[in-house]
Amino acid sequence: MLPATLPGITDAQGNDTIYMSVIDKDGNIVSLIQSNYNGFGSGLVPPGAGFMLQNRGGLFSLQKGEPNTLEPRKRPLHTIIPAFMERGDQRIGFGIMGGWNQGQAHAQFVSNIVDHALTIQQALEAGRFTKGSFEGCDLEIESLVPERIRAELKNRGHDLRVVAPRSGTFGYGQAVMSSAGGVHFGASEPRHDGAAIPQAPPFAPPF
Repeated sequence: MLPATLPGITDAQGNDTIYMSVIDKDGNIVSLIQSNYNGFGSGLVPPGAGFMLQNRGGLFSLQKGEPNTLEPRKRPLHTIIPAFMERGDQRIGFGIMGGWNQGQAHAQFVSNIVDHALTIQQALEAGRFTKGSFEGCDLEIESLVPERIRAELKNRGHDLRVVAPRSGTFGYGQAVMSSAGGVHFGASEPRHDGAAIPQAPPFAPPF
């Protein structure tokens, strides 16, 4: 077993979702999320494909009359939302994994860019909040969020559970960006084991 102190070794628990964003030299962006959902997904592998199909259809309800009732021409409610955004000459591909937290984390990322002029790296690293239900005023908030903000939320009636920094509670994200002049950027947050990896220059042998 490798020592836990070696670079690249984390205590992050494995799960069933990955997110990847890529930008090429021409500024084309791919924003990709892959999630099998439960266990081994559907258990079905397309012949010759080498990957298993997801089973998000398991999120349908079999009770009649509900918004998510299994019916023809419907898709199940799910959280697979790889994203793009554009602002002026900036184009960004991004995604933040984490179940029902995804939409909330995406909104916070966009706000960090648009309202607070953060870089994509800063926007991923900024403190987050999340709420796992649609009822009540309870929410989980990262201790990275300034105390004055947390105090204001309490004054407004929110029931906060403060979570230590860099946990998996608030999802894991990656982002890439192109801007004026063809300069490209990559970002990967420290809550997980991702990385922003630039394309290596062409290899030329010394002889």
